[in-house]
Amino acid sequence: MATLRRILPWLRGLLPILLLGAAAYALSRELRTFHAHEVLGAISLLRARRIAIALGLTLVNYGCLTLYDVVALRHVGKPLPYPRVGLTSFVAYAFGHNVGFAFLSSASVRYRLYSAWGLSAVDVTQVTAFNGVTFWMGLFLTGGVTFLWLPATSGVAAVLTVGVVRLMGVLFLSLVAAYLVASARIRAPLTIRGVTLSFPRLKVAVAQVVVSVVDWVLAALVLDALLPAGLVSLPELVGLFIAAQLVGLVSQVPGGVGVFESVVLKALSGRMPAAELLGRLVVYRACYYLIPFLLSVVMLAGTELARRREWVARAVKGAGDAFASVVPTAAALGAFIGGTVLLFSGATPAVGVRLQVMERFFPIGLVEASHLLGSVAGISLLLLARGLQQRLDGAFVLSTTLLVLGGVVSLVKGFDYEEAIFLFVLALTLAPFRAQFYRRTSLMAEPFTAGWVLGAALVVGASLWLGYFSFRHVEYSRELWWRFAFFEGDAPRFLRASVVSVIGALAFGLLHLMRPARVEPGRPEESELAAAAALARRSPDSAAHLALLGDKALLFDEKRTAFLMYAVEGRSWVAMGDPVGAPAAATELVWRFRELANHHGGTACFYQVVPEGLPKYLDLGMALLKLGEEAIVPLAGFTLEGPERRTLRHVYRRLLREGYALDVREESAVPAFLPRLKEISDAWLAEKGTREKGFSLGFYDEKYLKRCPLALVRKGEEIVAFANLWTSDLKEELSVDLMRYVPEVSRSGVMDFLFSALLLWGHEQGYQRFNLGMAPFSGFEERALAPFWNRLGGFVFRRGQPLYNFQGLRQYKEKFRPQWRPRYLAAPGGLQLPRTLTNIASLVNRGLSGVVSR
Repeated sequence: MATLRRILPWLRGLLPILLLGAAAYALSRELRTFHAHEVLGAISLLRARRIAIALGLTLVNYGCLTLYDVVALRHVGKPLPYPRVGLTSFVAYAFGHNVGFAFLSSASVRYRLYSAWGLSAVDVTQVTAFNGVTFWMGLFLTGGVTFLWLPATSGVAAVLTVGVVRLMGVLFLSLVAAYLVASARIRAPLTIRGVTLSFPRLKVAVAQVVVSVVDWVLAALVLDALLPAGLVSLPELVGLFIAAQLVGLVSQVPGGVGVFESVVLKALSGRMPAAELLGRLVVYRACYYLIPFLLSVVMLAGTELARRREWVARAVKGAGDAFASVVPTAAALGAFIGGTVLLFSGATPAVGVRLQVMERFFPIGLVEASHLLGSVAGISLLLLARGLQQRLDGAFVLSTTLLVLGGVVSLVKGFDYEEAIFLFVLALTLAPFRAQFYRRTSLMAEPFTAGWVLGAALVVGASLWLGYFSFRHVEYSRELWWRFAFFEGDAPRFLRASVVSVIGALAFGLLHLMRPARVEPGRPEESELAAAAALARRSPDSAAHLALLGDKALLFDEKRTAFLMYAVEGRSWVAMGDPVGAPAAATELVWRFRELANHHGGTACFYQVVPEGLPKYLDLGMALLKLGEEAIVPLAGFTLEGPERRTLRHVYRRLLREGYALDVREESAVPAFLPRLKEISDAWLAEKGTREKGFSLGFYDEKYLKRCPLALVRKGEEIVAFANLWTSDLKEELSVDLMRYVPEVSRSGVMDFLFSALLLWGHEQGYQRFNLGMAPFSGFEERALAPFWNRLGGFVFRRGQPLYNFQGLRQYKEKFRPQWRPRYLAAPGGLQLPRTLTNIASLVNRGLSGVVSR
């Protein structure tokens, strides 16, 4: 006896394996005479209407199965809303049917879902046990009736002897009757291993039996819908179905796979070819088991993801952050491979057996259209791959759409489920990384208008009609595409030209629409200019006042303690100078600006930055190029006395004797002088034969002039020159920007007088230094081993007189005996540098035409 107890668990474990082996042997014996292609051929002969009926009955049957849980929950006193019950029941039964060990697998699913809605483990155990009783009561009643009713010649008799069938019928009905009687008379609960169970009321027990019987009949009807009409009567089929399911249940093989089929084949193989019967059983298993199971997996996964929305959001964000750098390249590679798969698939023949199946479900026109759409989607994905690598949002939207479309047409054009799965997986893999494709494209930024679409459609339609009208007398044939002749070759040429033009238009359109959209940064609002003016007055660098020109966009930190001014030319995002304001915010602003430029598909650079800020640009991986040097005159103890400033002193005193004087006015007084300032500015521009510059240089603008103090040079009462002042509340640096004078005083030395007077005025006001501005290309080392840029800059400084008097400007500033401080360009190096320099020149000169002309 002890030995039996030891080996009994082993025997129980071996039983499913032995039964499955026996079923496999039986199947191999039944199927020995035909091949797999015969089964596929049999499936292809099955009408779509029958498959649709089987799927509909499956849906009704699983709906009936949900009533198991409805009745059970009411019995245990824990009713729930039907949507929750229906979801849980469907998923639990789909898992139980396919995974095997239904009591454990179904109970696990029920506990996972019901526990979230307040049910305890004991409640779930009671529901599962109650459902098990319901399941068996329906099987006993349905099987008992059919086993006693069936004649001795039925298919069940081929599996079990007539005596055994009749005995089982009597036993089954007796068990059902005993259960109903117990439900009517026994009210005391039963406790088994700590779990309390009680018989339901008779009304509930009857409901159990009725629901289960309907379930079993519906399950048999699914198989009946797939079998030839008249092959077997419904009672006989129900009895055979019950017998086959019993053998499968005893085997504990998940879903009775192989066991169920072997029983049905043995019972009905004499009535129809075994290959055809097996094909229909394969379709039955797909309809009743596989499709519901796949749906249940999706539903369970969706439920779990919905419960963990925050965790999923964090995980997706974490994955996006972790793979951000490789996502565009991986997505581009995936789109390219997907396009290649579609194109190669369209160029190779479809599997013949699959086409036989497709012929029964889809018209030839739809299959042909799917071939064409697949090729269009393929070439489009090849073109879009580059857009994905550039993080373009339009490329992302179109690529995911085309991957899904490609998967659908792959199924329709030849049931190429392998490539369809591949394309669907690519689309699903790409979907969570939407945020990584943030650069706007012209497709997304410039939507098509109705007029444009209508016009394009009319042109295409007219061209096709014209071709059809012109060659309507030519009978179409495949040979037309390959006919090349001087005469009678117009129709073939029209066909080929139409395809080439359509493909060319498609390629051009995609490439055009996938270009990153041009970004036009908005001009700063008055509130932003006011905030920038306050920060500029506290800045140690007077060039911060360039923000007040209003021709550059302003990027502030969150607390508006610092800002950065910039403009966009082509793909170059050019920041003018270093960030202005709190030093602690400078590094963050620099990174934000670079990220902003990158977001829009541009490259960031920083123009005329000072040496103190260079480390943060090196951290960005940028190259540093010297632009020139600016002249700084210290004002502490400044005087015109002494031999080094003798020339300036003589000019200054001479103009004083001639009646010239400096008149400094605050911002509030500027409007009264604007008409005269306009006259002086226009005369100066005409006399110089030049036009206004911008970006890094001031230009005449009344709003700009009103934001700065004004330095006037008067001769008597007449204003002959002016300059706007860049002042500092901290009295650190003083400078001027826009300087204009009337032509009549051009040779009098009025500019020397203006600068000398302002230097003296700045010294009196307590300023630390005066910035005379930059001398481009000065201060370069021209040694043989110096970098190429330095040697080029030195050459331009010495030989660039036809373009600009670089040496003369340096010499003029030297008269004030300044200290020289370099200014740099921080920009991406390599092949991007010439484009960056060209774009900066265009910004300063207000267009490329200003680079080559004054």
